[in-house]
Amino acid sequence: MDDTLILICSSAELEERGKGVRFPVTADGEDAIAFVIRHNGIVHAYLNRCAHVSMELDWNEGDFFESSRLYLMCATHGAIYEPDSGKCAGGPCRGGRLRKILVQESNNQVFWIPDEYIRPAMA
Repeated sequence: MDDTLILICSSAELEERGKGVRFPVTADGEDAIAFVIRHNGIVHAYLNRCAHVSMELDWNEGDFFESSRLYLMCATHGAIYEPDSGKCAGGPCRGGRLRKILVQESNNQVFWIPDEYIRPAMA
């Protein structure tokens, strides 16, 4: 595994259960978008692809939480996911989960850590 840390945003940009911050990645060799959110004081990042149909989740850029702010929701088909695990909590994603991305928060900044599947965006 690559131990390179890649800056996503400042910690202040992630309000508790607020808007997420999108960032470019390469997933399995293809350009993709990922996102980071804050839930229960902890940052979590995922590939922005619904487990039901490979579409981006946010209904407006950075809007990943549904109205109660308890779950992440796919705007297209209503699949809902647990913010801390990415596990499907209801809807057409049954048994699925979002692909988690390793993140680290330090010195008031949020970083992601590439792995064998999620790499830095291709130029």
